[in-house]
Amino acid sequence: MSISKELIGASARPLLLSILSRGPSYGYAILQQVHDLSGGRIQWKDGTLYPVLHRLEDEGLIASTWQVPASGRRRKYYALTAKGTRALASERRQWLQVDSVLAMLWGLEPRLAS
Repeated sequence: MSISKELIGASARPLLLSILSRGPSYGYAILQQVHDLSGGRIQWKDGTLYPVLHRLEDEGLIASTWQVPASGRRRKYYALTAKGTRALASERRQWLQVDSVLAMLWGLEPRLAS
């Protein structure tokens, strides 16, 4: 079952903030994490990832640094800022509220947002 582009777009921000809450990462690794965490149902391309990363950076929710890992290839790493941590908490509450409403509408057991 594929996930609509609209839903993938709407979930990009909370997904990225959540992934970066686990620790700094770089573009390709983030793409792989999204793919792996979704069981292959979400497959972002660079054109999906980088505009969102740039917006989050412009908003001060993430910060980037260039690093050269042991592999020798220079990569831009992204990390969550304190402001990003607060934004993630807000995103989590909002998504759980929407999830709860949809669960009720669909006759499922709702999960309450904390």
